[in-house]
Amino acid sequence: MKVLTKSRFKLGLECPNKLFYTGKPEEYVNNKIDDPFMAALAQGGFQVEALARMQYPDGIFIGAEHYEYQKAADLTQAALQQENVTLFEAAFLVDGLFVRTDILVKTGNDIKLIEVKAKSFDPGNPYFFLGKKEGLVSGWKPYLFDLAFQKYVVQKSNPIFHIRAFLMLADKSKTASVDGLNQMFRVPKDGNPRTDLITKFKSPEELGTSVLCTKDVDQIINDILGNKYKYLENQDFEPTVVLLRDAYLKDFYLNWPTAYSKCKKCEFKATAEQLGEGKKSGFRHCFKELQHWQDRDFERPNAFEIWCYQGKAFKDENRLFLDELTKDDFNGASVAGKMSRSERQWTQVEKSRDNDQTTTVLKDELQAEFDSWKFPLHFIDFETSAVALPFHKGRRPYEQVAFQFSHHQYNADGTVEHKHEFISTTAGEFPNFVFVRAIMKALKDDDGSIFRYSHHENSVLNQIMDQLAVSTEPDKQELITFLKSITKSKNGSVISWNGIRNMIDLCQVVKDYYYNPYTKGSNSIKQVLPACLNSSNYLKAKYSQPIGRINLTSTNFDDSHVWIELDVSLVKNPYKLLKPLFEGWAEEEMEENQGDIENIADGGSALMAYSKLQYTDMTDAERQEIKNALLKYCELDTLAMVMIYEHFRFDILKNK
Repeated sequence: MKVLTKSRFKLGLECPNKLFYTGKPEEYVNNKIDDPFMAALAQGGFQVEALARMQYPDGIFIGAEHYEYQKAADLTQAALQQENVTLFEAAFLVDGLFVRTDILVKTGNDIKLIEVKAKSFDPGNPYFFLGKKEGLVSGWKPYLFDLAFQKYVVQKSNPIFHIRAFLMLADKSKTASVDGLNQMFRVPKDGNPRTDLITKFKSPEELGTSVLCTKDVDQIINDILGNKYKYLENQDFEPTVVLLRDAYLKDFYLNWPTAYSKCKKCEFKATAEQLGEGKKSGFRHCFKELQHWQDRDFERPNAFEIWCYQGKAFKDENRLFLDELTKDDFNGASVAGKMSRSERQWTQVEKSRDNDQTTTVLKDELQAEFDSWKFPLHFIDFETSAVALPFHKGRRPYEQVAFQFSHHQYNADGTVEHKHEFISTTAGEFPNFVFVRAIMKALKDDDGSIFRYSHHENSVLNQIMDQLAVSTEPDKQELITFLKSITKSKNGSVISWNGIRNMIDLCQVVKDYYYNPYTKGSNSIKQVLPACLNSSNYLKAKYSQPIGRINLTSTNFDDSHVWIELDVSLVKNPYKLLKPLFEGWAEEEMEENQGDIENIADGGSALMAYSKLQYTDMTDAERQEIKNALLKYCELDTLAMVMIYEHFRFDILKNK
């Protein structure tokens, strides 16, 4: 049986054309299916749902397989014959529409429809769901329309019910009243994590005071159903439901107009490698149908590649290719001594149009920046997690957990050392204070410049300072003083500071002074690193040699390891050379382990790996394998920063 579920409804709201592709998983690429970041979020969501159910100890779970739509709906209708009942995963099927509700509480004909979300809620913010101009807050819009769809289907199935809609969320104003709340629900090795979580408590009282809150959003939901708020332009709610249902059930392509911001992030966009494997691209299908592109047009650089482009030319004039854009399309304000956003964008267009692969650098300004740095240079990178259910008593939902860092040191004589690393993989451990003690130990013995890539490390240390301030740690003042010396205050902070060794943002250095066409507009270190490698004779010569032959020490790679390899004329991305997990394991060893993380080569997969270490029961061997892979990944992240620095120094500025 084919039905429009709430997940398909939400997908159709993003773009109705996606419904045509999602029903054909064997044909069309879907990059969200294997997204490790999304998987990690889902893992935490299962725990929040399990905690929410603990508030209803008499609740009945509607047991049916995922695709047993009619069976689940029949079981639900039978259970609703009771005067008063609480149901988990109650199912409703009507007119080709199907929903499962997280928690449904029936009292007579009154229904509380409760959607549980592993998202944070700030009760002190009066504009949390509705902005100051009375419009839906964009980040909440998909969730509120999801709940409206649920209410619509439940009401359509049972017209006699009086239904009120609620969201159950993690309340950021609450603190955990027990230790180990995060560990009370663990994902089993086998089974469905949504229904088969292993509970580690003997009674609900062991869970303490709930960090969840229930928010009545029924008026907002009614306004959505009454067409006050719309998702698809000029489309009322019920006609939208009918449109999406018919398109999905009858499997026809809706020819919905392309939109710059949505098409740019389309998960149905296939890479050349995926196309070579026989997969189809929904993005290609749309642009052939709607923009009449030919195969050769997909090889032409287009506006989707431009960094931070707002898409005015695309939206208003349908100029999609870089060679159709003019300098007048990029009229942002200039910045003295730096590349402004509009200047970087126009540089990208010009170089693409001229097929120019050379870098553009503000050399004098970059040299002045270099001259302000002090040896030894320190390059650091953090891996963190923000979990809904706190690890320790007194902690709030979604506080940052800093579980890993790597530190490379670049000395004045040109030697490079992987100087320090830290990782906490112990289930249930709150590592933040041990983490910052290790950071202080690594960085306090000299006054050398410290580098991060982007703002994340500064944000994490700001939050840890807040945690320290209310802690009973005996050395908290010493730690806070040190952390302030290497950070700057966050926006809106009551007390402002800019530390004497405030970490230098290497990403901002790239944005301010350097543009490399190989990045195709991206400033992510995962794109900047291979771009630098392809433009650098120095890096190619140095890092194509084994570690043991160059002035470099490594903690997690042996002396025979080579960091870069050539693929025809281009350098292979070093992140793609990280070896897969469980390589060389015997088949019987793999059967005993989870084995569903193939490699750790980006922040999303690192987060997923840490989540599994926290929530999943696994063998010691598997735990060690994941830990080793995390250490290698994080070491490469800081070495990547060293390589970018060396490219600037030896290729751009010619400093010997």
